[in-house]
Amino acid sequence: MVKYILSKFFYGVLVLFGVVTVIFFLFNVLPGDPATIILGQRANEKAVEAVHHDLGTDKPIIVQYVHYLNDLSPISVHTYKNKNSLWYLNPEKYEWTPLFTLNKSHAFVLKWPYLRRSYITKRNVSEIIKDTLPETAVLAFSAILIASFFGIMLGVITAMNKNSMLDRLIFILATVFGMSAPSFLVGLIVAWLFGYVLTSYTGLLPSGSLYDIDVWEGETLKIKNLILPAVTLGIRPLSIIIQLTRSSLLDVLSQDFIRTAKAKGLSNRKIIFKHALKNALNPVITAISGWFASLMAGAVFVEKIFSWKGIGFEVVEALSKNDLPVVMGATIIFAVIFVIINIVVDIIYGVLDPRVRIK
Repeated sequence: MVKYILSKFFYGVLVLFGVVTVIFFLFNVLPGDPATIILGQRANEKAVEAVHHDLGTDKPIIVQYVHYLNDLSPISVHTYKNKNSLWYLNPEKYEWTPLFTLNKSHAFVLKWPYLRRSYITKRNVSEIIKDTLPETAVLAFSAILIASFFGIMLGVITAMNKNSMLDRLIFILATVFGMSAPSFLVGLIVAWLFGYVLTSYTGLLPSGSLYDIDVWEGETLKIKNLILPAVTLGIRPLSIIIQLTRSSLLDVLSQDFIRTAKAKGLSNRKIIFKHALKNALNPVITAISGWFASLMAGAVFVEKIFSWKGIGFEVVEALSKNDLPVVMGATIIFAVIFVIINIVVDIIYGVLDPRVRIK
């Protein structure tokens, strides 16, 4: 089992290495000068050169790439004497614990990954992610919770009413709104319909975040602002879960032990919920775990439409201003979330089914 876990961890690290490499070279071929973004169009030549030196963009691209990997690595090598060096252990950038020295000026240190600083706000990208990621996590968790509950329930209903008018209607609605319509279009429709047209009945607003700032009360929790973006974000996985639950349940209902239960005179409700459903939920749970990671990354447009102050909102704002460190940092965090969830799911599979470990 230990060997199996280590192999999954090793593959996860390789995936992250590939993602970081692609992100670095992709964003470094984009047009635009970071120094111009930071200082403005009227910056003098000396100031531009100073910014390039501080960012390391005056070095060859391979040196910049190695430096970026060194900044992201929890265990990295730095110099603590030469303040003009690209590898200087600047206390304004890094929080570290010394491990061991290489020579009189270089040492290995243990530190938090450094995701650089925003060109616009000058804040550390890790701080921006720390402030916004919890709201995205709440939104994604709420969306997958809604999708799972109603998806499994509607999947059971369609399986119990196979080939009926209700079955076809639910399938058509799930396909049209869940699979065919893009999330930004669904978001605009939901915001307009329930936030503007029916707002007097629903009491919901088309925009708002989890916390609002009140002049008198300060920061207040607004759960109702979560409803519309969570429903919008959950529509696509809802349609997948409906169809997956339906097909998996119908497959289980055709097996011999179900026929035996029917022969014993058990009611359809008892057969479905006590015997069939728990055996049909394995692929559904797998899909839910994968979709949660997808929703964390896919909340970008939904957060922008509903002004939900999560990491997706920050990414859209950063893209509009060419604030590349924020975009790169957020993309890496999304990749880390994907890898961690996949490793956890693989380990759970290995615990539940020893044959997976052999393969």
